[in-house]
Amino acid sequence: MTWMIGTVLGSLLLGFFGIAYLQQFDTDTMLKFDASQELSETIFIYLSKALFHPLIGGFLLSAILAAVMSTISSQLLVTSSSMTEDIYKTFFNKHATAKNMLIISRISVLVVAVVAFLLALDPQESILGLVGNAWAGFGAAFGPLVILSLLWKRTTAMGALSGMLVGGATVLLWVYVPHAYKDVYEIIPGFLLSFLTTVAVSLMTGRVPEEVEGEFEEVREIVGRENNR
Repeated sequence: MTWMIGTVLGSLLLGFFGIAYLQQFDTDTMLKFDASQELSETIFIYLSKALFHPLIGGFLLSAILAAVMSTISSQLLVTSSSMTEDIYKTFFNKHATAKNMLIISRISVLVVAVVAFLLALDPQESILGLVGNAWAGFGAAFGPLVILSLLWKRTTAMGALSGMLVGGATVLLWVYVPHAYKDVYEIIPGFLLSFLTTVAVSLMTGRVPEEVEGEFEEVREIVGRENNR
């Protein structure tokens, strides 16, 4: 939590310092700042070039590339692993060989990279907007599932899967399909529909196995004892 607070606070201060610097020393660029969101997302790059020697500025800019590369590499690996192990092997080919898994993993990396590249080509979209969309999809797909799994023992596997699919699909449709409620953050309808879908499908698909209910009650007792200490 501490590092997150420091990161957010540093980003805010960087933006404020950037605005102050532009107002004082570069009014022409400040006019562009008022008219476009482009400079607001590149203020770190601008200040690195304006305030530091090119050699130091190069090191600062390389830090951005290092952060991007370290993050995207792990995200690609996690995505390919999920698609091969959790989707392909679980639902389509339970007896897949190591060679088949490797091929699917490589295809998954390529597909995800191409999709990310195409999304980044949208000139009307900002980095913050894309991050917000991603977190909305993540929260709508998994948020209701986590809550219900911890608090409601009737949650079934089919209900969980249905809720994840509906939540993610709702966010995508809310973002990319034209409608009159664009001002509403997409996680709100996605979360609500995912929650309702998980509950409805869980009720329709019957009770969970007795061993699962037993584990649920055991965990609830453990948590209750810890809270009462």
